[in-house]
Amino acid sequence: MAAFAPTPQATGFPAEGRCGYYVEKKKRFCRLVVAAGKRFCGEHAGAAETDVEEENVRKRILCPLDPKHTVYEDQLAKHLKKCNSREKPKPDFFIQDINAGLKDETEIPEQLVPISSLSEEQLENLINKLRKASVGLNSTLTDQIMCHPVLHDALNDPKNGDCATKHLKQQASILGNIEKLKLLGPRRCFVEFGAGKGKLSHWVDIALRDAEKVHFILVEKVTTRFKVDGKHRKKNSVFERLQIDIQHLCLSKVPLLIEEKLPVVGIGKHLCGVATDLALRCLVETYAASCEERNEEPLAKRIKNDKTETEINTLAKEGNEKYVPEKWTPVAGIVIALCCHHRCDWRHYVGKEYFKALGLGAVEFHYFQRMSSWATCGMRKTSLEASSITTKRKDNQNDKSEEHDDDGYRVADDSFDSLPGFLTVGEKKKIGHLCKLLIDQGRVQYLQQKGFTPALQYYVDPLVSLENVLLTALPNHSLSPETVA
Repeated sequence: MAAFAPTPQATGFPAEGRCGYYVEKKKRFCRLVVAAGKRFCGEHAGAAETDVEEENVRKRILCPLDPKHTVYEDQLAKHLKKCNSREKPKPDFFIQDINAGLKDETEIPEQLVPISSLSEEQLENLINKLRKASVGLNSTLTDQIMCHPVLHDALNDPKNGDCATKHLKQQASILGNIEKLKLLGPRRCFVEFGAGKGKLSHWVDIALRDAEKVHFILVEKVTTRFKVDGKHRKKNSVFERLQIDIQHLCLSKVPLLIEEKLPVVGIGKHLCGVATDLALRCLVETYAASCEERNEEPLAKRIKNDKTETEINTLAKEGNEKYVPEKWTPVAGIVIALCCHHRCDWRHYVGKEYFKALGLGAVEFHYFQRMSSWATCGMRKTSLEASSITTKRKDNQNDKSEEHDDDGYRVADDSFDSLPGFLTVGEKKKIGHLCKLLIDQGRVQYLQQKGFTPALQYYVDPLVSLENVLLTALPNHSLSPETVA
């Protein structure tokens, strides 16, 4: 609990012009600037023992929009008009639940018991269903661990810690896979879902250097600290950040895409659980379908209208046009690093038809997505280490990480160690991987039905991250660079 007076742990006094309130939890004085003639900031004036008179005159109350901060009671009406937590006007590209999928209240029972509460017979029955549904699936994916030269210096920087190196290796491999799929070229709009700080787009931009008409849309539903967007001032690239939940995002109404009519490349680094399904539906249903309905003019034709034949031949010789397909597609490709399958949701899941064809439904999906956490929970060190890591994460919960995986320490509602003992740790881990694979296979079939050629592959070593599967997809009519005139 915070205290007013400095404690023995405090060193010195508050900085000039700063609040004199000592925050016991942080072992330092509050750093907020105070008004002229005041000793405490508005947040702490009411709690300071020496400011009793002001406290009696003006009372501070919790903000009804966000109880994480307080406001003077006599200024509540004024505060509500400018509070950052107030409901803001919705942009045109916000359409409620457009990517949510169909809702069927009868599909999932109101209450499902935790896995740890299932009998051994019930759990065995679920595992048998899983194994039967997984027959024929290749449980070992192809390794596509790649790199890209633009990250060479960053990867070899001696100042890097383990965490920074881990993220750079993942970004390098994702970038290498984007290039391998012939998606790293000019006249593209890269839409980064779950963008966080925007570092994946940052490296894509650096890799493209002076390529013309390269735009980036960074989608993130929460405000993010330490964004790298401001580092990009090139005349040939445009960065736009959309603070919106993917569930409500209609890309076809984003002004940048309406004006430029560029093919979209959907990318994401550790797109957590249900966010992957929302992003896939956002790309291949709400965006691609709406563009096809408008019967957009093919990109190659528009390029020829904008340039003379001499300019086109010159650009082609320079390699600038080698990635432009003859037949334009609104979605040129998808490259998403998957994670946190235990946070998937049946309503939003794109692979429902795949599950139903296997004789599975909402109940099985619920338990499979919970069991998917076994793939990483089985790699936990000791309970003490896990507890320490969890504590550190709680202390840093306000500093949003760019990555959503927990390197094997994320635990679902059902404790890994409290499950029936007839399964060994190794067996539980294999079952967890099968659950992940089955859920991802539903996504693969969904993309196939929507006219894409999808693939799953390992893109980093499991020692770098246990969430190491990359989902890629190209439209079926994509042509190789050699076919482009």
